[in-house]
Amino acid sequence: MSVFSSILRRIFVLGLLSVLAFSVANAQEEPMPEFANHESTDEKEFDAGAVILHHVMDDHIWHLFEGHYGTIYLPVIAYTSNGLKVFSSHHFYDEHHNPSVEHEGLKLEHNHIIETSTGKAVLDLSITKNVAMLLINAVLLVIVFLAVAKGYKTNTGKAPKGIQSFFEPIILFVRDEVVKPNIGHHYEKFLPYMLTLFFFILFGNLLGLLPGAGNLTGNIAVTLTLALLTFIITNVNGNKAYWSHIFWTPGVPLPLRLVILPVEIIGIFTKPISLTIRLFVAITAGHIVLLSLICLTFIFGSIWVGFGSSLIVLFISLIELLVAGIQAYVFTLFTSLYIGMAIADHDHDHH
Repeated sequence: MSVFSSILRRIFVLGLLSVLAFSVANAQEEPMPEFANHESTDEKEFDAGAVILHHVMDDHIWHLFEGHYGTIYLPVIAYTSNGLKVFSSHHFYDEHHNPSVEHEGLKLEHNHIIETSTGKAVLDLSITKNVAMLLINAVLLVIVFLAVAKGYKTNTGKAPKGIQSFFEPIILFVRDEVVKPNIGHHYEKFLPYMLTLFFFILFGNLLGLLPGAGNLTGNIAVTLTLALLTFIITNVNGNKAYWSHIFWTPGVPLPLRLVILPVEIIGIFTKPISLTIRLFVAITAGHIVLLSLICLTFIFGSIWVGFGSSLIVLFISLIELLVAGIQAYVFTLFTSLYIGMAIADHDHDHH
């Protein structure tokens, strides 16, 4: 438990500063186009649902803070019937950040790029907010763990120092408490993937708590991709015993096998589905709860409601730090279990 407590303390340190800044930064963010009225602002009602959806969903622009320079217009890369088109998403938006402008025969409709002449969707390869967050997450992982690897080389035979000493207990925890017990004696083959999976989800969860950040691990496309990687690795490495237990379960009467077979086949696909939904729902729900509480200030227009909601947001944000670590742990744990079941040697269960 002491090791697990140490891991939780490190996760807490990684996210504490972002939690303290969360409420203030969201209050300072530029009003979203869903509730900005440029003619008669006072008559326009505050649409909390639109604001929350704008923050948790992907977008072609990235609002960081209030002001003209607080908005990043991301690159649009679209393959249309007239070929490839590359330009800044700035061309789709007017001066009030409303996506109402047509450019090069294309326009945004419900955050999807369509051709104005045909009304058909194009192949959208754009760098959206979540794609940008994905790249930032990947670059951060590379930088951090190159530094950790350098520390291992420099401090060979010595006590770990600096960033190495911070991440080494987490790496050992994932290896010794998650991967090794569940995969078994062939765990070394899968350890690089398991560590990458754990830290990718952990960093993505924590970065998503930063003010103005994108909802990377709350995007179902991202969680589905991670789950599909687990699905492929699990079934490609499945041994004869694994597949025989699915298609011809030993020790079971033939009539019962006819019932078990479809259940086992369905189980192959429900495992990645459960991984996808669990991470997606947990992270997105946390963001929605936080944003809903922040929106209470604008709905009631009361300083006391704002003060009370800010205290609750601070408390729930601390819980979200814990959830960030738990979801990375759970995803890695279940992946280890699935791989372990696929490569287990059932002829040596007595070991």
